Amino acid sequence: MQTVIQTPINTIPQLVDQAAARYGDALFLEEGDTRISFGEFAHQVRSVVASLMELGIQPGDRVAIWAPNISEWVIAAIGAQCAGAVLVTLNTRYKGSEAAYILQQSRARLLFCIGDFLGCDYPAQLADEALPDLEHTVVFRGESCTGNGTHYLRWEQFQELGSGVTEDTIQQRMNSVSENHLSDILFTSGTTGHPKGVMTSHEQNLRAFTHFADIVGLQPGDRYLVINPFFHSFGYKAGILVCLLKGVTLLPHAVFNTEDILHRISNDRISVLPGPPTLFQSLLAHPQLDQFDLSSLKRATTGAAVIPVEMIRQMKSRLGFETVITAYGLTESCGLVTACRQGDSAEIIATTSGRAIPDVEVRCVDQNNQEVPRGEAGEIVVRGFNVMQGYFENEDATRDTIDADNWLHTGDIGVMDAEGNLKITDRLKDMFITGGFNCYPAEIEKTIASHPDIIMNAVIGVPDERMGEVAKVFAVRSDNSDLTPEALIAWCRDNMANYKVPRQVAFVDSLPMNASGKVLKPELRALS
Repeated sequence: MQTVIQTPINTIPQLVDQAAARYGDALFLEEGDTRISFGEFAHQVRSVVASLMELGIQPGDRVAIWAPNISEWVIAAIGAQCAGAVLVTLNTRYKGSEAAYILQQSRARLLFCIGDFLGCDYPAQLADEALPDLEHTVVFRGESCTGNGTHYLRWEQFQELGSGVTEDTIQQRMNSVSENHLSDILFTSGTTGHPKGVMTSHEQNLRAFTHFADIVGLQPGDRYLVINPFFHSFGYKAGILVCLLKGVTLLPHAVFNTEDILHRISNDRISVLPGPPTLFQSLLAHPQLDQFDLSSLKRATTGAAVIPVEMIRQMKSRLGFETVITAYGLTESCGLVTACRQGDSAEIIATTSGRAIPDVEVRCVDQNNQEVPRGEAGEIVVRGFNVMQGYFENEDATRDTIDADNWLHTGDIGVMDAEGNLKITDRLKDMFITGGFNCYPAEIEKTIASHPDIIMNAVIGVPDERMGEVAKVFAVRSDNSDLTPEALIAWCRDNMANYKVPRQVAFVDSLPMNASGKVLKPELRALS
């Protein structure tokens, strides 16, 4: 392959072009029988750009994706961004009303959507939802004849739409994308219970995850199994983008199953494996672990929960990882704030989330926004290039989160040691993490409050050996209600994403409250 002078990469269209020039025929995307090189990927991305242009999608328009980790997700998402559109991702566990809310809020004009997944017809879930801005639905894999007032296309039909658009026209559109243009809006919930759209730009995402890829030590030829959902920054930014940045082969994985993953590591010669601690605990606990060939494993990244020191040691001794990195981030920071470094001890990797990435400041502050001494707990605040552009069409929430000195207030409580390593100790916003997914009590409480037999409820996170934490609801029933915990849990499964569903229910006569009527969650935690 001829030598190509590397130029600064500030936009995703530039990234696609440079990856094709640098890595050419090397394998980029592998899924089942699908094999796509970096050069062929650039060609397929251009087809998406052309088809979107043919459908009238303009720079800045929002394009949403609601699908599991499959190759079409990667092609469609990157293609949309190369057309200047803003990517909006939808959690595959959402029910129709949850997905519709984000489509409505973002005013997405086009939706890429899986047809059928795990026995669920995804387009059909939107059939009764009001989506006045959604003009087109492009269905990956499988048919769906249920209409919601949009123009339906199969993926294959969509790919052919732009066949008459010239290469020059496509390249002009890609060249028109600038480093400061929005690349994505990822929706995240907060204490209000309403998901908010986090806006980030091309340049800040590429800059952050170039640092990440360098810290992890990714190399051309690495084989990266992405189990983390693409709809999350961990799967999309720390997965798809870093593979394009470093010439790494991306292998999407759609459904978590411990034995399937062990087979894939062995058969597909996986060298890079990211995931929440529950993933690695599941692998280590598998009774036939020693029967699988794990010799290809080299690099792992984890975080998002408390990690036992012994787990880090066993990831190296039993799973064979040379490098294990823990990191911390939030959607509002492009998904990355701190990371451990190669050479850190197992204790540092397990008990902290490492140090700030280059060109980013991190502090722990008190209630007066003053930095606390090292070793003392305070709210984690972040300042630097990775801080979001703001919440989409929500200036009040943006001002509440980013202060006048441009510090992003994370709502997380942490302790920083003398070397700058950050230990996450608590969460101001009551958020808890179930198997790597952020759970927001206010959002769960709002849904449960709509149950006809529930007068009042409060949700907390409680420890769970496998999932880290799970939801527990304290609920006050209406008079003469015979609602059982099992029935309430079943109702929740029908009305919210599975990871949000409470695993424990406690019916109580009343909830503890302070003088202003706020539920005293510390008292509830004391009861659990």
